[in-house]
Amino acid sequence: MREQNLFDKIDLHLIRVLHTVLIERSVSKAAIRLGMHQPAVSAALKRLRDLSGDPLLVRSGVSMLPTDTALRMVDPAANILRSAEALFSDARGFDPRTATRTFRVMANDYLDPLFLPRLVARIKAQAPLCPIEVLPLSADVHYQAHLAQGDVDLVIANWPKPPDELHLGRLFSDEVVCMVSNDHPVVRRGWDRDGWLSAEHIAPTPTYPGAKGVIDLQLDELGLTRNVAARCAHFSLIPDIVATSLLVLTTGRQFCQRFESRLPVTILPCPVAFQPLHYYQLWHSRSHHSAAAIWLRNTVREVVLSLRRS
Repeated sequence: MREQNLFDKIDLHLIRVLHTVLIERSVSKAAIRLGMHQPAVSAALKRLRDLSGDPLLVRSGVSMLPTDTALRMVDPAANILRSAEALFSDARGFDPRTATRTFRVMANDYLDPLFLPRLVARIKAQAPLCPIEVLPLSADVHYQAHLAQGDVDLVIANWPKPPDELHLGRLFSDEVVCMVSNDHPVVRRGWDRDGWLSAEHIAPTPTYPGAKGVIDLQLDELGLTRNVAARCAHFSLIPDIVATSLLVLTTGRQFCQRFESRLPVTILPCPVAFQPLHYYQLWHSRSHHSAAAIWLRNTVREVVLSLRRS
C-alpha cells in the first residue's frame, strides 16, 4: 500500500526535473533548460528529496554534487523519459509538425562541414517542436552502448568496418584527395608516391592509443608508412592549419572542396591509390521500426543528397 501511495505522488514532470537537475548539477541551469522559474525547480527538488529521503544534491565548495543515491537515479530517470516520449508518438505515427520528441545524433567532424548545420536546419524547419542534440563521437564515447540504451538515435561515421550488430545505411562515397597550402612547393612541381610519403602530413588524433584512421589503415595494407608530423583532435580546424603551413591533409574531396573559396589552399590528386571513403549512418534494432527514427534517417539521406548536388 505504501508503494502505491508513493507511486501516486510521482508524475512525469517530476521525473524530468529530477533528471535535468542531476545532469546539470545546478538548480539555476536546470531551470533555464526546463524553461521554468528557479523557485519552481527548487520546490520540485524539495518534493523529490522528501520522496527519496535523500538530499540528492549536496554542496561541494562552489558547486553542487549528486549523492550516491542520486547517481543511481540518473539512468532509470532517463529511461522513463525516453519511454514516455515514445509511448504515443510511434503508436499514432510520427507527425513532424506537431511532434515534441528529442533527436540525438552522434557524429565526428570528418564530415562535410555543411552537413550538420543543414541537418539541424532541416529538422527545425520540418519538426519545429523537436529539440535536436548533436553529440561528439570522441575517444571516450561508447557509441554502441548509447545506441542500445536509446541515448542516441543515430551515429554517422566512416570507419572501414562498422559493427555487424548494428543496422547500416550507406550515405555516400568520396574520393581521397590531398589539400595543401597554395605556397606548398608541390603545387608547382608535382609529386610521386615517394614524395607524398616523405612530405610532412597532418592527421587527426587517434580515437584511442594505437588506433589508426582510414588512411593509415589502407597504407598498412599496402606496406607503406607516411610521415605524420602533426596531429589535431579537431578535424574541422585542420584546413586552417594547412593553409598556414607546409603540412599535407589527405581526406575526402567533398570535405576539402568546402574550404577552397575561403582559404588559400589547393586540392591535388593523391599519388597513392586509396579506396574511396564510405560514409554511413548506424542505428540499433530497438529503433529500426520507430516512425520518428525512420523520419530522422530519411532526413539525413535527404540532406546528404542536397549536399552532393551543391
